[in-house]
Amino acid sequence: MREIGQKITFSVNNKMEKSIIDRLRNVGCIFAEEEAQLLISEAGRLEDLLEMVEKRASGLPLEYVLGFTKFCGKRIEVKQGVFVPRQRTEFLVKQAEALTHNNEIVVDLCCGSGAVGAVIATNFNNILLHSVDIDPIAVQCASCNIINIGGHVYKGDLYDALPYLLRGRVNIIVANAPYVPTDAIKLLPQEARLYEPKLALDGGKDGLDLQRKVVEQAIHWLAPGGHLLVETSEMQAAQTLAIFENAGLATKIARDHELDATVIIGTISCKE
Repeated sequence: MREIGQKITFSVNNKMEKSIIDRLRNVGCIFAEEEAQLLISEAGRLEDLLEMVEKRASGLPLEYVLGFTKFCGKRIEVKQGVFVPRQRTEFLVKQAEALTHNNEIVVDLCCGSGAVGAVIATNFNNILLHSVDIDPIAVQCASCNIINIGGHVYKGDLYDALPYLLRGRVNIIVANAPYVPTDAIKLLPQEARLYEPKLALDGGKDGLDLQRKVVEQAIHWLAPGGHLLVETSEMQAAQTLAIFENAGLATKIARDHELDATVIIGTISCKE
């Protein structure tokens, strides 16, 4: 696929471009001009463009229509049915990278498209990246983003999918586990409710079911001095913090108000 803005192989005149913008705006696309430019730049043929416009006008998320999203400046392939990485999760990456060193072992749980691990592995030398998701579509998508940079992708339930030899050797565990309470799913934007897998959104009654599993088992997989980083919401931060502390991790909260992003960071004792 071409990079954004690469010259297309057919002509789109001003009238056609305006027609596309109007079509998108009439169905509620707030950034109709920007979306139109992306669709035009990515279409290989006029027929492809018209099909993409209609898919977007039907409500299909732009990322699925394009087949990719931009995350931390990196192009991440996304397939329909995979969780689309959010901009706020770039803060999780930033916090993880501040604790990561070259030649370390990094595990990305609930990896979805593989975006978080892919960025970390790209920015460090010889990172040994292991990414896990239980959803076969996510595993397929993550493989597209990770295997070509030397990472490994596993299908399974959290740590159960990892090679046993990693126990006690992992330096960084990152997890953007689903944390939306079940009853709040219906309040999410339509694109998430209708098109993204519930498995990637639903965190159980209080939204913290998967976080508990991630944290409780982390001590068996982290190397001495290793770090666990979990994205959560500002409203749930105190509860997530308590889960970390109850597991015996030295814990702190990192917060970015501009991105509305919250990350809980836990560190295992070097004496473990």
